[in-house]
Amino acid sequence: MLDKLKNIEDRYEEINYKLAEPDITTKQREYRMLMKEYADLTELVNQIGEYRRTLSELADVEAMLEEISDDADMEQMLRDEYSELKSRIPDMEENIRILMTPKDPADDKNVIVEIKGGVGGEEAALFVGDLFRMYSKYAESKGWNISVSDSSETELGGFKSVEFTVEGHGAYSRFKYEGGGHRVQRVPETESQGRIHTSAVTVSVTPEMDDFEFEMNMNDLKIDTYRSGGAGGQHVNKTDSAIRITHIPSGLVVTCQDERSQLKNKERAIKIMRSKLYSIELEERENKLKSDKKSQVGSGDRNSRIRTYNFPQGRVTDHRIGLTLYKLTTFLNGDMDEMVNALTTADRADKLGSGENADD
Repeated sequence: MLDKLKNIEDRYEEINYKLAEPDITTKQREYRMLMKEYADLTELVNQIGEYRRTLSELADVEAMLEEISDDADMEQMLRDEYSELKSRIPDMEENIRILMTPKDPADDKNVIVEIKGGVGGEEAALFVGDLFRMYSKYAESKGWNISVSDSSETELGGFKSVEFTVEGHGAYSRFKYEGGGHRVQRVPETESQGRIHTSAVTVSVTPEMDDFEFEMNMNDLKIDTYRSGGAGGQHVNKTDSAIRITHIPSGLVVTCQDERSQLKNKERAIKIMRSKLYSIELEERENKLKSDKKSQVGSGDRNSRIRTYNFPQGRVTDHRIGLTLYKLTTFLNGDMDEMVNALTTADRADKLGSGENADD
């Protein structure tokens, strides 16, 4: 383990040296990547330093114990110190192993979330709205901003679909477990006989990518303007501010109509397109059978689910980790941390259990 830690420390010093080069700021792409890696390694290197100091103190105390022969009080004091130092080692090693677990490079990024209604018609559309409000309140509790890029409302106040960006440091790390099928079981307001209906919506989650991280050929894009729909009064009916971008090679389409400025809509649509193309390329590079977007979204069928929201029982159950919380109302009001923390812990345990580390 100490050899691996030495390699990490050496890399940290190498990055520090490169960042001190006079012309590094002129190489924007390299500079940003080095700064990110430096920040990611800082906590780990600090933990390694503390671990080495503790090992050194332990060795010193052990050497002193070997030399003492006629001072019982001093010997007992040293033995107590030795036991206390030795007791720290397992926790330190566990913390280092956790920090050495490969971190998702997208964790610190903004996140693009898309919610679509599946099985259930209008009831599914209403639940799309419920999830959108839940995510909005959760983001608000973290001090993050929500920007809607596209939405399609229904007559009863639901959404056929809604796409939005959560802007804030670490947003993707908290939202990335939301991708998949979400099932709701409740009595619709339109149900006169009190029967429980089951509906499904799907959530897709994509980290937002900057232009320096993924180069997109602008010649592959077809950009169209059109008049925004939905709320907004007379303004949206008079201005061709909405943007539709089609990636010609793949057929992927992104629309953005939230901003009144055509330029802002175009900038946001390009960023969303870049992020989605990056995710697809990454998935193909990792030789997955299905892209994360497809596997997350699935068919929208009620049986393709990661989570169930049961209103009669007041519970929310995540089927991936078998966790049930009997606090549905507060959960839908954005109190999601207990669930997200449990998913994060389970994911970390899986990675540690599979033997992944910084050198793999």
